[in-house]
Amino acid sequence: MHKMYTIFSEDFNLDYTLDCGQVFRWDYSDGWWKGVVNGHVVRLQQDKNSAEILVDSKLSKSFLEDYFRLDDDLDAILQDVNRDEFMDDAISKYRGLRLIRQDPWECLISYLLATAWSIPNIKRGIFTMCSNYGEEIEKGYYSFPSPSSLVKVCDDDLRGCKLGFRSARIIKAAQYVEKGDLVLDDIFEMDYVTAKRTLMLIEGIGEKVADCILLFAYGKLEAFPVDTHVEKVVRKIYGHHDYFNGKTTKSKIAAWGRMYFGHYCGYAQQYFFYQKRLEKS
Repeated sequence: MHKMYTIFSEDFNLDYTLDCGQVFRWDYSDGWWKGVVNGHVVRLQQDKNSAEILVDSKLSKSFLEDYFRLDDDLDAILQDVNRDEFMDDAISKYRGLRLIRQDPWECLISYLLATAWSIPNIKRGIFTMCSNYGEEIEKGYYSFPSPSSLVKVCDDDLRGCKLGFRSARIIKAAQYVEKGDLVLDDIFEMDYVTAKRTLMLIEGIGEKVADCILLFAYGKLEAFPVDTHVEKVVRKIYGHHDYFNGKTTKSKIAAWGRMYFGHYCGYAQQYFFYQKRLEKS
């Protein structure tokens, strides 16, 4: 049964957090954010300039506080990554954006789907896959399909979800997890380098996708995903740094991000990813 309650954080902006492109199963309508988390429908509302979030869900208050990383000392983190005028501008505009602790399996498959696709297409693809292979929770809302559900699907069936070349990769990833070749919880205990190397054993997971999964599902804040938005920002704002020596490859940009912004570089990445996407600067 759904419960109504509030969660509280003085340094949390719900709109920025759910709109910034890190998670794909939330939509905004009629003054509410509506999404599916951990197999449950969640409805959230935050009045502008309010520190209270109104919640309508079966999930517990503690679960959602953990999901939105309300235990992060956001002020200290943002001070740590605020290394220059560009970051200072992004932080002042979008302060309150927090990283989300996503379910590892859902995050892995979502970012396999995200390859070479726009956010509206990613959201559409995930919804179609969930409606076909998940369980209906409430009318129009579906659980995320389990590895065992997707292992049974043939490539042609999944292509019916219009996922293109991503279909075969998703089935292989499901087989990998279902057989125990990858134990998702083990990655929590690995250091960043080992965890990244382990994820990249799966077909379709390159450096950027691995970094997204490590940042958004495993809380490895030293991950610095580099997509075209981030690459353009770094080339334009930081490309003159001696570190690059004229070579701003995505791999080098990721290493630079970890060096320049430090342990919390994942937060820095998300702030200027969001600024770039919104302002198209």
